[in-house]
Amino acid sequence: MKSSVQARLDRQSQAALARLVRRLGWSPSKVVREGVRLLAACDAGETGNRIIGLAQFSTAVRDLGSNKKHLKGFGK
Repeated sequence: MKSSVQARLDRQSQAALARLVRRLGWSPSKVVREGVRLLAACDAGETGNRIIGLAQFSTAVRDLGSNKKHLKGFGK
């Protein structure tokens, strides 16, 4: 399935695209396709939104974030 994409590029992106076209000898379309492939490969495949830092730290206090006595004075 082929499709077309129209994108507005700022001057820096236009210049970068032109440099890549000259240096690699590719068409602008191929440069964009390869860029999309590279970004897709860098994507860890995470689904949905995650809370940053969730389950990254351990503590002996199991109710640290939910018990009001632990949160007393927090943010003051």
